[in-house]
Amino acid sequence: MGAQLRLLRRRISSVKSTAKITRAQELIASSRIVKAQQRMQAALPYEREITRAVTGVVSNTVAVTHPLTVAKENPVKAGVLIVTSDRGFCGGFNANVLREAEALKGLLKSRGVEAVPFVVGRKGITWHSFRGRTTAGEWDGFSDNPSYLNAKDIASTLIDSFKDDNGIDEIHIVSTEFVSMLTQDVVVKRVLPLEVEEAEATEATAIPPYFEFEPSADEVLETLLPRYVESRIFSALLQSAASEHAARRRAMKSATDNANELVRVFTQEMNKARQAEITQEISEIVGGANALADAAAGKE
Repeated sequence: MGAQLRLLRRRISSVKSTAKITRAQELIASSRIVKAQQRMQAALPYEREITRAVTGVVSNTVAVTHPLTVAKENPVKAGVLIVTSDRGFCGGFNANVLREAEALKGLLKSRGVEAVPFVVGRKGITWHSFRGRTTAGEWDGFSDNPSYLNAKDIASTLIDSFKDDNGIDEIHIVSTEFVSMLTQDVVVKRVLPLEVEEAEATEATAIPPYFEFEPSADEVLETLLPRYVESRIFSALLQSAASEHAARRRAMKSATDNANELVRVFTQEMNKARQAEITQEISEIVGGANALADAAAGKE
């Protein structure tokens, strides 16, 4: 019985230590979510204005023939940018992204298009390496705090591969979109080639009626479109970072609650074992006393 008590005490101590770690991770993630949300909001004006500028150029151009806007008739390869995290302790965050990437791969395969993975985050890189899958590009070390330079580096690689005759014909992004502290959705977006759609202008999306291009609309697009792609990738990285912190906070809170519940259960078991041990000792003492009394009565 004493051995059982010692085992339970050790388990309680171990679970309490784990609960301290998970609680600390939860608090750290909570503090970082606020900064991640602020960075998301700060990036919105630039993304909105670069989109407005591209829309303005395309709207005032008779024919758009830029390579980044022209879809190939028979696409053969599609680049898939998979955005995962560098660290764990975030529940099913990475598993959901990788599962959606596999679903996209199957969809592209049904169209006769080969999926070429470009991976962001150590978890995604490790996942592909473990399965012996080659990647066309890998980036890590900044998943929880991405910078615009990271997005620019990624965009440069993707655009160069898209412009290459033997490279990719489409670019898709699989990432996690931050909806709220409790909800993060995995989304798939096609970045290249851009889709030019005709639509009626509204007050919110109205474009000034006249633009002057210097030196030409094609050269303006040559400068704007890479910036546009960079802004889309940067937005995906920021959304993923905020989602990662939110997922980690939720996972660590769940782990802390489970640890506290285990401590409660083990404490109850320890109290029962201790009570049983005390009861057994009392029974042995009473039994010994009765035996001594019977022996003394027999001598008389």
